[in-house]
Amino acid sequence: MSEKKTGVLGGFKAFLMRGNVIDLAVAVVIGAAFTNIVNSVVKGVINPVVGAFGTKDLERYASCIKGPCARNAAGEVTKGVVIQWGSVLSASLTFLITAAVVYFLMLLPMKRWQERKPPAEAEKPATEVELLTEIRDALVAQRRGEDPGAVPAQR
Repeated sequence: MSEKKTGVLGGFKAFLMRGNVIDLAVAVVIGAAFTNIVNSVVKGVINPVVGAFGTKDLERYASCIKGPCARNAAGEVTKGVVIQWGSVLSASLTFLITAAVVYFLMLLPMKRWQERKPPAEAEKPATEVELLTEIRDALVAQRRGEDPGAVPAQR
């Protein structure tokens, strides 16, 4: 065999240099920065609006479902069972805001931009796709007992 062994570090380097891994890393970094923006909007805009009708801190919305509930000075529940539905409400609002921002500020403008763009010429299939197509056609021909080197009929 004339295959050159790259070793563990060479394989790791090849893995890291794949386009998908780099794209994923960029997405994670952008996502982390975007999370800070969304959290700031929730903390600075949504929570005060909700606070006009109730408490400013959604995390304080809770219900005691078993026995009299007691909290210590730090606010931790020491007696009873408490369901903290305010944190679920806060997380749901954060999700909805994130989804709305992504849709209205990213996906919708990109979709409109792509619709305005003139259709491009049909792109030539990638080399890998061509190779896999040839292999498939050769295997089909081999099963039929044909010459694998023959050019298959176009469909």
